[in-house]
Amino acid sequence: MVKIVDGSNAVFGRLASQVAKMLLNGEKVVLINAEKILITGNGKQIIEKFKTRRSLQHKATPEYSPKWPRVPHLLVKRMIRGMLPYKKARGRQAFKNLRVYSGKPEGLEGEEVQLPDVVKPVKKAITIAELCKQLGWNN
Repeated sequence: MVKIVDGSNAVFGRLASQVAKMLLNGEKVVLINAEKILITGNGKQIIEKFKTRRSLQHKATPEYSPKWPRVPHLLVKRMIRGMLPYKKARGRQAFKNLRVYSGKPEGLEGEEVQLPDVVKPVKKAITIAELCKQLGWNN
């Protein structure tokens, strides 16, 4: 059984923790509309945090340091991986059951979409798409 989760206007941390829990319980999860997920907080500070995370001056040895993608669905997948015990076999198996898409793929039409209960109105937030554009993503 595959669970399809819509990420539109969902707060990222809350959504990611729910998705990670589903994955660790052995379920297969498909996350759609990854570019519309919100990261709450001051947008300028969030962008600066991710820019320093990607910069070469921040990394001790860049060739061995973690790689952070600029594409929205890959960035969301990488951040969800951080919530899983990825260095253990259980976490790697759970991560293999995750699929993340920007937008809604054609093969999922007619499927039941689960809306997470983490959709909340927030005053200060930035979408994943806006963050990725600032990091250099060309859509």
